[in-house]
Amino acid sequence: MRDYTRFDNFLNSLVGDVYPEVTSEISRSITGSTIDTLLRDGLIAPGQSVLDVGCGQGPALELFEKIGMRAVGITMGTDYDVCVSKGFNVRSMDQNFMDFDDAEFDVLWCRHVLEHSIAPLFTLSEYSRVVKPGGIVYIEVPAPDTSAHHEINPNHYSVLPLPVWMSLFPRVGLIPERVWSIGVALTIGPDTYHSFVLRRRG
Repeated sequence: MRDYTRFDNFLNSLVGDVYPEVTSEISRSITGSTIDTLLRDGLIAPGQSVLDVGCGQGPALELFEKIGMRAVGITMGTDYDVCVSKGFNVRSMDQNFMDFDDAEFDVLWCRHVLEHSIAPLFTLSEYSRVVKPGGIVYIEVPAPDTSAHHEINPNHYSVLPLPVWMSLFPRVGLIPERVWSIGVALTIGPDTYHSFVLRRRG
């Protein structure tokens, strides 16, 4: 039997790294255009259940509700209170230990959250667990070595190169269907985000 006390203590030591996620115009634009694309291409649909992992202050939850999806968000810190004040269905929950049933959701949405995991393979196994076989997982993460230097953000623990992400997904039963990069022009220079549409193996 393993003793996870040291691991629990380590995770608890990182709680102070959580910060409020105020939605920028760039983030709002990418979120809106991506959801529009997924809807247009039949990858998401009204009536489906969607889990927004790391929902921040709820920009994606708002859009999912507008198109008739049954949206649930998880977040931590003060963003939880903001979402509650807006009337969203949210839970205060760690992405690594989600209190949901197996295969509970049709869709999982995770935008700029996975890089905060200290153990991304384990986190991905949780994403896969809560999505129905054949369901869709959308993940967006920052690329390393751009002008933004996301890898030095204090709570970015897993800013990994594209080939590494691509090697991890199939190990937890998530099969890439679409992969693309988003170029972002920042005042400090060009930035890049990697986007993935994954389908849970049936």
